[in-house]
Amino acid sequence: MKIGYFLSSEEFTPAELLEQARGAERAGFEALWISDHYHPWVDAQGQSPFVWSTIGALSQVCRLPVTTAVTCPTVRIHPAVIAQAAATSAVLHSGRFVLGVGSGEALNEHIFGDPWPQTDVRLEMLEEAVEVIRALWAGDFVNHHGRHYTVEHARIYTRPDTPPPIYVSGFGPKSIELAGRIGDGYISTMPDADMVRRFRDSGGARPCQAGFKAAYADSEDEGARIAYERWPNAGVPGELSQVLPSPRHFEQAAQLVKPEMMKESFVCGRDADAHLEMIDKYAKAGFDEIYVANVGPHWQGLFDLYQREVLPRLR
Repeated sequence: MKIGYFLSSEEFTPAELLEQARGAERAGFEALWISDHYHPWVDAQGQSPFVWSTIGALSQVCRLPVTTAVTCPTVRIHPAVIAQAAATSAVLHSGRFVLGVGSGEALNEHIFGDPWPQTDVRLEMLEEAVEVIRALWAGDFVNHHGRHYTVEHARIYTRPDTPPPIYVSGFGPKSIELAGRIGDGYISTMPDADMVRRFRDSGGARPCQAGFKAAYADSEDEGARIAYERWPNAGVPGELSQVLPSPRHFEQAAQLVKPEMMKESFVCGRDADAHLEMIDKYAKAGFDEIYVANVGPHWQGLFDLYQREVLPRLR
């Protein structure tokens, strides 16, 4: 089982993300996730740097493998552009790069005024986008005239020796089955064994990644306070995360979330046993790689905790 660190583009500046990557490598984490957003979920998070610039910079400060968790290659950015960005990232990282993709959220994808499609259409677009990306990675000139995308006489010249794996996120049955059919791996945020089983039943034994959030602090209550201040959207239920269009709407929906609810989905405080217990939930669900994000300013405390108490006990 691989333990990685999750870089939250919604909350930290590019310089802070690079500092966290260095710290994660020193602490003994084995890989990185990084989120791809145009907006933060709520204004309290306060950031949203362009992920592809950050990924390039990461290649110069650490040697950890990087997975996008996740990029939406369908509306805001054409899949032909994502194919070039991911190929360059794989070259910069000497092949230690995974393109994680998903069907996206209106929060990030609506910015050009495009209609936000229904779920079935978004999944159809995602499948075609992955087809386009893989065709371009093959190295020949590509002409593609599909239902959603057109590519005319395009070729990617800067490519790694081996195309990056494409891992696909999914939460509902249709998206998980799509991930099993087209993905080289699976991405989730829920310690749900049924999801892992559905993915593998749809396509075989391939890697499964998952991530969770922590809020390191001197006490569980202080950690919960930080989590509620920065990430109340984590308590917003159902499909709202896919359809709400702005941080302001998430802030309105989060008024229904209570501070004590943060303890249900976050590991709050500095108890190593609590972190190990959360990791164990994902391991028992069948995930091969587990990524932890720190919410709030105390990421160095989390790195110290993992280096001193968590990672040694896992190994």
